Amino acid sequence: MKYISTRGQAPVLEFDNVLLSGLARDGGLYVPENWPHFSHDQIRDMRKLTYRELAFQIMEPYVGTSIGLCDLRRIIENAYAKFDDDEIAPLRKIDRSEYLLELFHGPTLAFKDMAMQFLGPVFDHVLKEKGQHVTIVGATSGDTGSAAIEACRDRDAIDIFILYPDGRVSDVQRRQMTTVRSPNVHCLAIDGTFDDCQDMVKAMFNDRPFRDQHNLSAVNSINWARIMAQIVYYFWAALKVGAPEQEVVFAVPTGNFGNVFAGYAASKMGLPVRQLIIGSNSNDILVRYLDTLVMKKQAVHPTISPSMDIQISSNFERLLFDIYARDGRKVADVMERFRRDGEFSIAPEDIKRWNDIEPLPPYFDGARFDDIQTAEMIRTVQSECGELIDPHSAVGIAAGRARHRDPALPRIALATAHPAKFPDAVEQATGIRPQLPPQLADLHQRPERISYLPNDLALVQAFINRTRPPAEPDGETT
Repeated sequence: MKYISTRGQAPVLEFDNVLLSGLARDGGLYVPENWPHFSHDQIRDMRKLTYRELAFQIMEPYVGTSIGLCDLRRIIENAYAKFDDDEIAPLRKIDRSEYLLELFHGPTLAFKDMAMQFLGPVFDHVLKEKGQHVTIVGATSGDTGSAAIEACRDRDAIDIFILYPDGRVSDVQRRQMTTVRSPNVHCLAIDGTFDDCQDMVKAMFNDRPFRDQHNLSAVNSINWARIMAQIVYYFWAALKVGAPEQEVVFAVPTGNFGNVFAGYAASKMGLPVRQLIIGSNSNDILVRYLDTLVMKKQAVHPTISPSMDIQISSNFERLLFDIYARDGRKVADVMERFRRDGEFSIAPEDIKRWNDIEPLPPYFDGARFDDIQTAEMIRTVQSECGELIDPHSAVGIAAGRARHRDPALPRIALATAHPAKFPDAVEQATGIRPQLPPQLADLHQRPERISYLPNDLALVQAFINRTRPPAEPDGETT
């Protein structure tokens, strides 16, 4: 399997180097040169597989020869050992044709564990094979950071620096990052928004001397391996409700477009996904795009669903690459316009051409919900079926109910976080305060370790230079 950049000017790489590179050297995102495809018979045969076995089937074509098959099986087997449900991602029926896919049974109680628990050991394996060390820099709006830290802590070949917007994540999200005592973990509270943090991470990757000195790598969903691992649970859920004979609808709360892009990737692999419904909070850049075909940045508003407080949806570039018939130069021009002007538009004829090339791509629809509406959906679901849900999952369910095109099709809403990660919002909506599981019961008593920094790229880079000095030419650190 070969990978190409969405901007067309970076080297073509195999999986192991894509994993370690994160962002392409031309500023683009890596995507497969060709999408693997399963026939209906092959998908039907997947019904009997466990989650781990299914993960191997889905990911093996993307990994290619970069990792031996026995090693890949071992990595996948170990990746899901810390999940508290034997099914890894249990599917709960909450109405006649409505389901909730619980993706929060990993060690940090969020869907990011579904990919991160794979990403940590696969990094470890590839780095040991190559005899290398990487410095991971990542931005988080709440859940990516804790999942990445849990996956990468105490690994000799990795130092990890996570940037998060100070005061814009929940207390539980923050403490899951800042109470980890491992010496290779560094939490940076930035005086800004998630988009500011994400911009700084991209700027560090685009600073080639800095990138090469530290051998930078990424754990955000700009790293293809994250998307690859997330494709699995779309197949898992769809198989449970009758795929491939049955078409399926997914409702996905998303800000950065990574989670929903994994659903699109599943459809490219042959899964019959009829509709992908995006749920947004007040930071509704994706929904506004779907309404107008104009992607335009606005101010970020703090909400009770902070992981979606985003106005730059990085992974949309991967879909844009397909919309523009994989013309990297055109994508680069559009992304430069977005960087310069804060907006770009897509011509209807480009969408039509894409639809003509791609027979029956999934419909993208979306809906936005403010905090009052989100709280009402938390309350409604608890009243209807006794399930406590977090604010992000509530946005996904609400969007699914508002925008489904065919009520007869099974609709699967992605539950992306445990309600105990957002106890104040859930308690305010329902009067019930969700409790953390036993392994995190003392989280609020653990000491924190935080570095507070201004929204200044040079100062953040200087901090990383002091904490993890650049490598000398012979590979030794100063």
